[in-house]
Amino acid sequence: MESIVIYFCCENTASSEEFRFANGSIFLAGLWDKNAPRPVSALFRVEGGGTVRTDLGKNIGVKTGGAAEDMVIETITAENASAHELQECVGMLRSDPVAGLSSAEATRRRQFHGFNEFEVNDPEPIWKKYVEQFKNPLILLLLSSAIVSILMKQFDDAISITVSVVIVVTVGFIQEYRSEKTLEQLSKLVPPACHVLRDGREHEMLARELVPGDVVLLNTGDRVPADVRLIEASDLQIDESSLTGETEPKHKVTNAIPRQSNGGHVEHMANVAFMGTLACSGRGRGLVIATASSSHFGEVFIMMQEQESPKTPLQKSMDHLGKQLSIYSFGVIGLIFVIGLVQGRNVLDMFTIGVSLAVAAIPEGLPIVVAVTLAIGVMRMANRRAVVKKMPAVETLGCVTVICSDKTGTLTKNEMTAVVVVTAEGRRAEVTGLGYSLDGGSCTYEGQLVSGWSHPEVSAIIEAGAVCNNAAIVGESVIGQPTEGALVVLAKKAGLESCRLAYTRQKEIAFTHENKWMAVQCINQQGQIMNFCKGATDRIIDICDSYLSADGRRIPLDPQTRKRINDGACAVASQGLRVLGLCRGESMQSLQLLGMVGMWDPPRPGATEAIEVVKSSGVDVKLITGDSRETAQSIGERLGIHSTSDMCLSGQQIEQMSEHDLEMVIRQVTIIYRATPRHKLKIVKALQTLGEVVAMTGDGVNDAAALKKADIGIAMGISGTDVCKEAADMVLCDDDFSTLEHAIEEGKGIYHNITNFVRFQLSTSVAALSLIAASTIFHFENPLNAMQILWINIIMDGPPAQSLGVEPVDADIIRQKPRNTKQPMLNGRLIAHILSSAAIIVLGTLWVFYKEMSADNKITPRDTTMTFTCFVLYDMWNALSCRSSRKMIWEIGLLRNRMFCLAVSGSLLCQLAVIYWAPLQHVFQTEALSAYDLVFLTILSSSVFVFNETRKYIELRHGNELPSAGKGDFVPTDIKTT
Repeated sequence: MESIVIYFCCENTASSEEFRFANGSIFLAGLWDKNAPRPVSALFRVEGGGTVRTDLGKNIGVKTGGAAEDMVIETITAENASAHELQECVGMLRSDPVAGLSSAEATRRRQFHGFNEFEVNDPEPIWKKYVEQFKNPLILLLLSSAIVSILMKQFDDAISITVSVVIVVTVGFIQEYRSEKTLEQLSKLVPPACHVLRDGREHEMLARELVPGDVVLLNTGDRVPADVRLIEASDLQIDESSLTGETEPKHKVTNAIPRQSNGGHVEHMANVAFMGTLACSGRGRGLVIATASSSHFGEVFIMMQEQESPKTPLQKSMDHLGKQLSIYSFGVIGLIFVIGLVQGRNVLDMFTIGVSLAVAAIPEGLPIVVAVTLAIGVMRMANRRAVVKKMPAVETLGCVTVICSDKTGTLTKNEMTAVVVVTAEGRRAEVTGLGYSLDGGSCTYEGQLVSGWSHPEVSAIIEAGAVCNNAAIVGESVIGQPTEGALVVLAKKAGLESCRLAYTRQKEIAFTHENKWMAVQCINQQGQIMNFCKGATDRIIDICDSYLSADGRRIPLDPQTRKRINDGACAVASQGLRVLGLCRGESMQSLQLLGMVGMWDPPRPGATEAIEVVKSSGVDVKLITGDSRETAQSIGERLGIHSTSDMCLSGQQIEQMSEHDLEMVIRQVTIIYRATPRHKLKIVKALQTLGEVVAMTGDGVNDAAALKKADIGIAMGISGTDVCKEAADMVLCDDDFSTLEHAIEEGKGIYHNITNFVRFQLSTSVAALSLIAASTIFHFENPLNAMQILWINIIMDGPPAQSLGVEPVDADIIRQKPRNTKQPMLNGRLIAHILSSAAIIVLGTLWVFYKEMSADNKITPRDTTMTFTCFVLYDMWNALSCRSSRKMIWEIGLLRNRMFCLAVSGSLLCQLAVIYWAPLQHVFQTEALSAYDLVFLTILSSSVFVFNETRKYIELRHGNELPSAGKGDFVPTDIKTT
């Protein structure tokens, strides 16, 4: 048992009670206010170390036996502050809404809370970032082989390997140097200065100086410096799109708002202004309830710190390949060592031979090919309006199995468009055209074009929307709210843009959270007063006493008519449209309902087609949005993401699910609505647990943690915040989902090219080493001399091999299933191809060698020249067949890869020079061959090409394509979803 005196202070009146309790017990206490008629109840939980936790805030610091001045009340959560009356919040924070805190009190609180800024860890030194590039198994293996080469005095190998490693490490370092600055960008969203009430006077000070209990002033254009409970809100509208994704500014109020059953969503807390959001109109005053990491924005910051960017699938594949090659290298050494022991040969000699062959087998050109191929992919993507920040990320899209996409601005244009006008009697006028452009736009009513006042019952609705409006259209962009911009464009399509000039505005009643409508009072050219009003349809119906009939009569609204109109509005809303009701009248006490306008945010051009292509390739697309279910479903169905058999989940349902429950259903879910940052992160984790490779798109602060956690985070370049751009691996400059289709295509092509290079290089390596190893171990005559082996190594790692990495992407590769990232690059299928090609090259080359040598049983320059040329020609044919593992050479085009054609042509010309140019004949110990010899060797060496092309034909004919990622079987569940 422990005794603690807890002091409560409210409005400068302190009282104390002594309680005896054990840690973990719960008790009810009260906060007494001298001006309050009753105590304000609060539930406290006692924890160790003299800390008391409460439902009013996060916790209260308590000093045992202290004085009232020693008590420090910490921050209040936005949800609790929103649900309590302003006076209660002021009492909790011991502040004064008129005078603010005193400077001394602010200083004391800052000692407890710290500054209103995010703690960013000191960046790693540049040299350390560079050194970390060497922590790659393949790089370490290459460095080991370079050291061994130096010890064995094979300096040419050591130099080539070292140069390769330095090039690869430097390219990777330069590409990734600017990518890890997410936390720095987070701190930039905290405004540097703000206006605060201190000691009863207004001060301008740094936002980092704020503490809970401060009173801040907000004006148009100010960025909110901390989470604040609003004290005053005069026509205050705040852009919260960075947190909610909603394009409409939020109208703010000051009254308490009851708690929501779903745990409190940002959009429901209309009396709280959140850190990092922007005041776009009006003015206000607020009580700081949370700063820095305690704010809602701070929750995103903490989630960001907790997440680590996963390795890309390509990095994992290359790591695994490095380990495989290490194992195979040790296997070669061990095998030769054992053979040497059996033959009774010198152990040291056999070990030296084994190490030399193992080092020679390591493809030092592979890291360069990977780096160059990825760099070219990055450049190609830049030309397609996508900036890739980390080179390996461009390949990741090739194996993505699930894309979690935002709606607004990514799948849709973020441009509201009026699509239907409905009269009070239920007749509809259809509107064509998208966005704020007039191209192809028109309004037709019962098959007739609406032009001016040709159809008064429809034109009256359009006129009301245009006059009760503060937006303007400049070019194809809107200045003002998107919904009002849509009404202005509608008026232009109907030829009624001049109707705004016919009225002079006298007064405006701004939209409020309580009213949910906006009204303007105008005088027309005849001097008559006219009121126009627009807003939520149900509220507009409530304030109207009549409606406009088709023949222009004014008919009273009875209960049955009100219900019919309301049902019609619900029917329009069920199509995913935002519905605005419009009315007019000589006075606000006698308004006439005109009708309603349905508008929506249209899909981006090409988004539907891109989704169809992506889904046909085996990639699931999931729509994650903060919108309502109806809106999300409507957009999902229009885009081809959602069907009646698919499932929808709400953020609230996800909140209530365990991780296991979510994993059981998430594959069958196509739409997640009313999602919060935590929900998005939970979805990404659930999919990754199931083995999916996840791409996540986003544009707001709320998306940053999920972007970082996803296998590839994709930020929007136009609408995206700095935070999400820095957290992401790729930025779409045009915010267009269809760009992802090209990125997926590029990613699949990159991996395809890398595997083609591996197949060529390893088959050549195995063939060359088999020749040397066989002759060395079994005391055969060596068919190739040292200079000829060096030339083969140059070809193996040089231009012909490197050019395979820049093979143009096949047009239909996007249709291929995502690769299984759990399967190693060097799998059984690829090993079989490597060994079969190597066997053909070795057998053909040995046959030529012994055929030539059998004539006189001596090795002559002609014998080695025929053998050497045969091997080089085999290499060229093998490289040609390795250009594609899926298609025949005539299908991909013989001359399509210009770099390959130049590399092979150059290699063949150099080979002819080695054979026929006297200086090189002396160096390589060759002699001139006849035309017949060259034709014979060319036909013989083409056998490897014929074999590989025949194999491709058989595999394609029998549908033996590259294996794709397994999606798993459906798991039944009893979890109820919408």
